[in-house]
Amino acid sequence: MEITLNTFIPDDVAADLQNGSKTPLPRRLLELATIRAYEAGLITEWGVIDMLGFADREELYDFFKANDVRDTGFTMEELEKGQAKLAAILDKK
Repeated sequence: MEITLNTFIPDDVAADLQNGSKTPLPRRLLELATIRAYEAGLITEWGVIDMLGFADREELYDFFKANDVRDTGFTMEELEKGQAKLAAILDKK
């Protein structure tokens, strides 16, 4: 799903959202929304990986550390998805 927002963000607010990051503002807003959804328990770690296009959990954990994201725990859904992905990888070998 693609979402397009057409809104005005004042320069000072945009600078606060960027918080010194070189990341383009649209990407930064996606990251912030993803972090909030994860911390609220709306999406899993796999959801964050999918939304932000990370290659693996190591990249996810680096992102979490850089953004001081709290761990919400490991859910059964995450375990099942992880097992399915592992099985698919092993089947390819």
